[in-house]
Amino acid sequence: MISSQSGPGFLFPKGGWENDETVEEAAKREAIEEAGVRGDLEDFLGFYYFKSKSNQDEFCPEGLCKASVFAMRVNEVLESWPEKSTRQRNWLTVPEAIKLCRYPWMKEALEKDFSQRLCIDSAGNKNN
Repeated sequence: MISSQSGPGFLFPKGGWENDETVEEAAKREAIEEAGVRGDLEDFLGFYYFKSKSNQDEFCPEGLCKASVFAMRVNEVLESWPEKSTRQRNWLTVPEAIKLCRYPWMKEALEKDFSQRLCIDSAGNKNN
């Protein structure tokens, strides 16, 4: 996970996608830009909805956004990346990430989808 630029807590790399890329390509790009990692997307874990102050406008006053969440197997950890000077990268267990996560919708993804995918129980033990 990465540190937030606007307050305490950690979060997943996230962001919008460009018109010329797929949502999967955008996820990989954001992982490089914000976390300095390259890898393969293994699973689509679901859609999550959240409110964004930066996306509030006359057409969507509540700023509702839809996030596509993927699990990534990291193959390469970069020493230098575009947002290295403004973000901290942290390797956390799922239980640690749940405790330190900034946003409720990301905690839900960690509790529901990542934990089920990895078969992790509430004590943080991996079950196969």
